[in-house]
Amino acid sequence: MKKLFIVIVCLMAINATAQKKILVETKEEAEKLASSELETAMTGPEGALYVFGTENNIEGEYDFNITLGDKGKVVSLFVKGRKGGDISSQNKVKDAVKAFRFHFKLPKGKYYKFQYKFKF
Repeated sequence: MKKLFIVIVCLMAINATAQKKILVETKEEAEKLASSELETAMTGPEGALYVFGTENNIEGEYDFNITLGDKGKVVSLFVKGRKGGDISSQNKVKDAVKAFRFHFKLPKGKYYKFQYKFKF
């Protein structure tokens, strides 16, 4: 019984530490981590945005201004430009990026803006 209790406590501790997000304090660090996560998401064959682009036949380059807020959420997204593709594809990409969740969080009340170019 004692061993079972220890195993359960260990599993709960592992789960609790796995769910914590890194707190990012500076704009430069946030931009670097966000760009890195977006690059990973755009890399095939398992990246979430890569799979999204493949399933929706997205083509072209989309240049966005992205603003991140609390808890690693995209709070605003502005389309700066595009090459190739069409408006409906641009809107699909915009919605997918808006729904994307980063694996870090920002200090409460802080918002960081950066630019990223998506190439499909």
